[in-house]
Amino acid sequence: MPIILQNALVSNLFVLSQLIYSKTGDNFFARLLGSWSHGGSARSYPIGGLCYYLSPPESLRHILEDPLHCIVYIVFMLGSCAFFSKTWIDVSGSSARDVAKQLKSQNMIMRGHRETSTIHKLNKYIPTAAAFGGLCIGALSVTADFMGVNGSGTGILLAVTIIYQYFEIFVKEQQEMGGGVASMFF
Repeated sequence: MPIILQNALVSNLFVLSQLIYSKTGDNFFARLLGSWSHGGSARSYPIGGLCYYLSPPESLRHILEDPLHCIVYIVFMLGSCAFFSKTWIDVSGSSARDVAKQLKSQNMIMRGHRETSTIHKLNKYIPTAAAFGGLCIGALSVTADFMGVNGSGTGILLAVTIIYQYFEIFVKEQQEMGGGVASMFF
């Protein structure tokens, strides 16, 4: 989910920046958000401003010519994915308080801890694990972008995640019907 939220944030910023730049042109605020060029194609791409620094470098040559662009992009991707991961656990019902309630409803306890100390103990691990997971997802996306994959690293991550979820649903349905996945292919 953090990569979807990060991608939505960047996409909305890019659309807003393109709209402002196309309507106002050489305005200071428009250039601050992003200057855009078509480069002879129908697709426009950022050539300056905030949007330029939040977009992935196009090639190794661009990385060597403008290392600041690369550094800002990496820091933004990793930081925003970690932030959205930590935020998502509170919104999705996976916070320490929610996990402690789930454990209590299942009559499970942490030996030697009361409910309040269980929440405190879980607060040490859950946000850290969420932020680290977000960093890893961001790193995968950055790596895919730098390797020059078709599409974007974010798009590939989303595609693989969706395909894997469908596979899990398929396997679960096969098990519920009494047959295994192996019996279906052999």
